[in-house]
Amino acid sequence: MTQTSQRPLRVLAAMSGGVDSAVAAARAAEAGHDVTGVHLALSANPQSFRTGARGCCTIEDSRDARRAADVIGIPFYVWDLAERFREDVVDDFVAEYEAGRTPNPCLRCNEKIKFAALLDKALALGFDAVCTGHYATVVLNDDGTREMHRASDMAKDQSYVLGVLDEKQLAHAMFPLGDTLTTKDEIRAEAERRGLAVAKKPDSHDICFIADGDTQGFLAGRLGGPAEGDILDEDGAKVGTHEGAFGFTIGQRKGLRIGHPAPDGKPRYVLDISPVNNTVTVGPVEALDVTALTAIKPRWCGTPPSGPGTYTAQLRAHGGETEVTAELVDATLSVTFTEPVRGVAPGQAVVLYDGTRVVGSATIATTVRKERATAGG
Repeated sequence: MTQTSQRPLRVLAAMSGGVDSAVAAARAAEAGHDVTGVHLALSANPQSFRTGARGCCTIEDSRDARRAADVIGIPFYVWDLAERFREDVVDDFVAEYEAGRTPNPCLRCNEKIKFAALLDKALALGFDAVCTGHYATVVLNDDGTREMHRASDMAKDQSYVLGVLDEKQLAHAMFPLGDTLTTKDEIRAEAERRGLAVAKKPDSHDICFIADGDTQGFLAGRLGGPAEGDILDEDGAKVGTHEGAFGFTIGQRKGLRIGHPAPDGKPRYVLDISPVNNTVTVGPVEALDVTALTAIKPRWCGTPPSGPGTYTAQLRAHGGETEVTAELVDATLSVTFTEPVRGVAPGQAVVLYDGTRVVGSATIATTVRKERATAGG
């Protein structure tokens, strides 16, 4: 098993205007590839400037990407994918929340934009690969198949949000940062040595199309504003009100604004969200324990698994791994946890791993909660 072939390729480097994508493009060019930089304009009305580490895709980001391309010495273009991004990522995000699910827009962007719309256009123009600043590794097997593995540095690994890529997409993916044990400070130092002005630019956090970080306000603006509903306890008793069920996620503790404490004095967490009757159910943390789930729309980074298997699973972009058994039955993935896990919500992605290898990703549809002992039971 070897790293992806390093023969010279025509490479389209997706440059966000940040330090990671700039260094990735520079490394690809230094390796002898014929690199062209491209910045994706994903907003129909981009802001002029970023606000600290919030958001991205501003006019400032586009200019930063262009300056980095000039320093590297590669051609640079801006491609307008705003309409496609709105349809495939933003509208999907809003629809998922409206249905009471918790989506991850970064996975959808990688699947639908960077490695679908962008890759399709790149291949049509004669490019061999798309290069990004993600931290993951593509490995070429002796039989010509490809696998995606975690980055060498687990602290920076981003394979979770790339788990939606299939083998065909992996064949045209390049991640120059994934197989080096360099810290983020070292990446910034490398950018500075290369003369890239983005060396000290803050990383982008939060959801890129919600620059102010106010997800609830963003959703309210698109789903018709406040829609008051009830907050219920596990017995169905009203314990508070809210201004829209779409503003909550499973496992949420803060911002519930419940007027009186639980009988046992312990914090309460969001257990369920019902968009049909606009109610939110809250309860104790142990009620969040999940023992199994089903997931739909599986995407495999190679050959789909056959029969039940033992894997590790990751449920959040910055979460840890947990041991599971999983089986694909009629396009539905059934996953059982060795030990209960908490905070699992429909709409999230479950990504399966075999060691460091990414097996695939699927969207959580249902969960099975651990049975709890009843009073006197």
